[in-house]
Amino acid sequence: TTMISAGEVHAPGRPKDIVGLKAMAIASQRWYENFRPSGVKVHSGAPVLEEGMVESDFKELADSGVKLLGEVGLGSVKAGETAAQMVKWARKYGIQSTIHTGGPSIPGSGLIDKDVVLEADADIIGHINGGHTALPDDQITCLCESCLRGIEIVHNGNERAGLLAMRTAFELGQPERIILGTDAPAGSGVQPLGILRMIAMLSSLGDIPPEIAICFATGNTARMRELDTGMIEVGLSADFILIDMAQHAPGGSMLASIHQGNLPGVGMTVIDGVVRSHRSRNTPPATRLPFIVEA
Repeated sequence: TTMISAGEVHAPGRPKDIVGLKAMAIASQRWYENFRPSGVKVHSGAPVLEEGMVESDFKELADSGVKLLGEVGLGSVKAGETAAQMVKWARKYGIQSTIHTGGPSIPGSGLIDKDVVLEADADIIGHINGGHTALPDDQITCLCESCLRGIEIVHNGNERAGLLAMRTAFELGQPERIILGTDAPAGSGVQPLGILRMIAMLSSLGDIPPEIAICFATGNTARMRELDTGMIEVGLSADFILIDMAQHAPGGSMLASIHQGNLPGVGMTVIDGVVRSHRSRNTPPATRLPFIVEA
């Protein structure tokens, strides 16, 4: 029901001058404030940090409605000290930050290792399992142990490294820090079922209860990302994805089937209390389908 931008880095001709990057961030935020594909809430307008930005730039962005930074490290700002100052300015004005973690991604990016991640102190350790190339195991565990920021595990990363990060968070008694993402679009493509695949992968290969993996994608992500969805509470958005065991899937129940690595079937999507879709054409067909009872 919700998508979060890590920066509009794939836009052809992306402006890298400060006036241009601010204009693009504000325009992107406005586009998706006014346009909701299939009812989905898209949190967009995430400027990529470039050298030369000053505190007033972040205040201007915040005053204009921008609430996110693009992945720190994808622009010209790669030094931990410079990134840390800009992250502090962003945080001061209510803008959340995510840092690239691991080897190079888009052209012009470079290695962001544990030392830069820790010094920058962004709110979210973006794709800790690589986007695509993961850091060495000892750096991943060090990041989990050395700060209390969000630990994002993504579809378009290294699955083994993702399992390592998850297990380390559990060993630290901090599973509430784990959030899920796709890191798409990327060279691996765009995955409409990326989050469901992550839930099934972590539950089956990581041997954790599927309901806990679902919490990574919903409540944990909502709290870390400061969203008004992802949990069932008075005052939050009425956003629901109604799922059931896929037809003919093994396991005997939906949760048991997910724990064996199978995807569930989506029967209905409700966003802001409005039915936005019925049976999914992307997931396997659900065994049972929800239906609307007229008042």
